[in-house]
Amino acid sequence: MLTFKQIEALYWIVQLGSFEGAASKLNASQSAISKRVQELESTFDLAVFDRTHRSARLTEKGEELFIYAKELLERRDHIVERVSAKEVLVRRLRLGVTELTALTWLPRLIAAIKRDYPKVIVEAEVELSATLRDRLTADTVDFIIVPAAQASERFVSTSLASVENAWICVPELVPGKRAIPLSEISRFPLLTQGNLSGTGMTYGRFLQENGVSAPKLLSSNNLIAQIGLTRSGMGVTYLPKACFQYLVDDGVLGIIRTTPPLPPIEYVAMYRADHAYTLNSEIAKLAAACCDFNSLLLQPGEPSRSSARVRK
Repeated sequence: MLTFKQIEALYWIVQLGSFEGAASKLNASQSAISKRVQELESTFDLAVFDRTHRSARLTEKGEELFIYAKELLERRDHIVERVSAKEVLVRRLRLGVTELTALTWLPRLIAAIKRDYPKVIVEAEVELSATLRDRLTADTVDFIIVPAAQASERFVSTSLASVENAWICVPELVPGKRAIPLSEISRFPLLTQGNLSGTGMTYGRFLQENGVSAPKLLSSNNLIAQIGLTRSGMGVTYLPKACFQYLVDDGVLGIIRTTPPLPPIEYVAMYRADHAYTLNSEIAKLAAACCDFNSLLLQPGEPSRSSARVRK
């Protein structure tokens, strides 16, 4: 008899490329996964995988069965979400975010999900934008929050907020209070994010379109490292203005204004169009309600900063 365990084994072997990967995904032993495939083959009297190859390669009939298996699992999840009340819905949500979201409002979002869906297990991962998009395409995450990029019919995208960035450095490097032409930013060593970062890719293209050449350039895909290098006086970088305004107010960092200024970065919530379940759409609404890039989780409170100024 055909079972969902057999169908899930087939689906995840194909998605992850190996029996070992499927076993890890389904919290089962590799022998258990192999047995489920054997049962599936026995039920339909066909070979699902081509045993002449070392990799998990489907036979022609196996490919056809996989398509049906994928449809069955999607239909099952859709029915479960439509019929189940929020309080009793049991599912796992694989959530992917970039560093900025993790450092600002991610805990608020997870708390909201747990409040509305107490039995949904949230697995959160922090990666670069390009990596998260690749993983969403590969179906190894369910839902991502990233800077907006070119629209794709494969994904459902919900606009969240725009983040205003500014050129930031130690006060000694600020050339003055007046705005400078954007071309003059190349006078400074620039601390940028790489092209795997949505912000880095957007601003790299922005500088190129405005004819700005930056020979003194240090790239980092780690936001914390970028902040540390900036505070060490290594150069000028772009950072979310609202998040770091308290350091500007305290005289730790300064802002260089340029003409034209840096364009804002729009953040979106995304999930696969072929996985447009009720839960994903509801999580997108929660993300829109929770989204707030204005302060860091570790940002000291106003009273603490005031006291620090007095002690100085």
